[in-house]
Amino acid sequence: MARLLGIDVGTSGCKAIVIDESGRVIKNASAEYPLSTPRPLWSEQNPEDWWNGVQSCLHELDERNPDAIGLTGQMHGAVFLDGANSVIRPAILWNDQRTVAECEEIDRAVGADRVRQITCNPPLTGFQVPKVLWLRNNEPHAFAELEKVVLPKDYIRFKLSGEFRTEVSDASGTGIFDVPAREWSTEMMESLGLPRNLFPDAAESRELTANSVRCKHLDDGVPVAGGGGDQAAGAVGTGAVEPGVVSLSLGTSGVVFTALSSPRYDPGGAAHTFCHANNAWHAMGVMLSCGGALRWFRDTFGAGAGYDDLSRDAANVSPGCEGLTFLPYLTGERTPHNDPFARASWSGATLSHGRAHFARSVFEGITFGLLDGYRVLHHLGVEGTEIRVTGGGAKSRFWVQMIADAFDKPCVTLETEEGPAFGAALLAGVGAGLWPDVAAACRATVRTKDRFEPSGVDYSNRFNKYADLYSRLKEWNVR
Repeated sequence: MARLLGIDVGTSGCKAIVIDESGRVIKNASAEYPLSTPRPLWSEQNPEDWWNGVQSCLHELDERNPDAIGLTGQMHGAVFLDGANSVIRPAILWNDQRTVAECEEIDRAVGADRVRQITCNPPLTGFQVPKVLWLRNNEPHAFAELEKVVLPKDYIRFKLSGEFRTEVSDASGTGIFDVPAREWSTEMMESLGLPRNLFPDAAESRELTANSVRCKHLDDGVPVAGGGGDQAAGAVGTGAVEPGVVSLSLGTSGVVFTALSSPRYDPGGAAHTFCHANNAWHAMGVMLSCGGALRWFRDTFGAGAGYDDLSRDAANVSPGCEGLTFLPYLTGERTPHNDPFARASWSGATLSHGRAHFARSVFEGITFGLLDGYRVLHHLGVEGTEIRVTGGGAKSRFWVQMIADAFDKPCVTLETEEGPAFGAALLAGVGAGLWPDVAAACRATVRTKDRFEPSGVDYSNRFNKYADLYSRLKEWNVR
């Protein structure tokens, strides 16, 4: 059987898997690397750490001649390269919030309405192009050296193959890509004074972008498919490639995702509309601190507890946490607020609340943030019959049941829980000709595992209080 390699360049670490054409995972490997926060609300990484992590995974897998490679990874990041293709400075990541002024600059230069018509999104602090403008405005000596800017997974593509290419799903999150036309916007580049050759050519996600590799852990001649941004690739891995299927990713960030047949977008910018990896489009609501908020709580207040311990404690507290409410905006927020100044907070604490109450309030706050995202998609006409839950949080039966109750919809988990790396491997298989299209690849390989029906717990009142709390604290957070 064919063997397909999927590589995922994540935020906390990278993962590589080998699957066969039935979707069975044959091998997997992972490696961690550090994250730097040199100032409040800044987030950076050294791209060489990604490459070292990928090489470590390839060495561990010892799969020298797969039929094809698919790439995925954290979206929006900016890797700045000079004329010798060397990294100029640390990469600025998706959850970095330093570019508020540059987002305003884009709206002024291009026109707010025009930006949204072209990109189907407002300029956002996490997107790539505001980071390029930040470099120009704040580090002019570094900007003077700049010859190429690439996304994280596409830096790995370059290191593997020597090719500078991207694909449409990840390019959609740069903030300068014409999403309806599926091509770079020369209009926006001209308005912002950025040359076209700064950005690599964009292929469809299933297309082959390189026909050889130059990595010591792989034989030459292995083709590399376009792949996808982590959310598009993750959705391929769940089968969310046709309208009506909703996936929900419980990773460092949280994403509610659905495929679209046309590039419909929210004029207020509460949701993102991007090109999908299936030659169509998708919409997603993104919260910045999902599993990241839970990890922060564990590390800060957990006193050595693991995630299973937190779930067990939280399960012993009644829904609503006896009035305790948590807002999970530790790094600002995107959906639905698009507010880099949003902050996390607890409200309603009393002497009767213990660690278990606070743990449950974090689970509930994150869940309500995800429900915020689903409601935005609902306004775009999305109506999912079930929610396919993925990511590390999908291992918690307690949490998945809470989501089923809060959303009032059945939730399912999947047999293969390898996330975006699995979707990247499927895209590699489509590129190699194993399946005629992405939907066929999903039908052949994506299988559900457990199903969680709503239990009758009513979270509507608690959700309304959660939503009201943000509006009451919004102005206070910017003072």
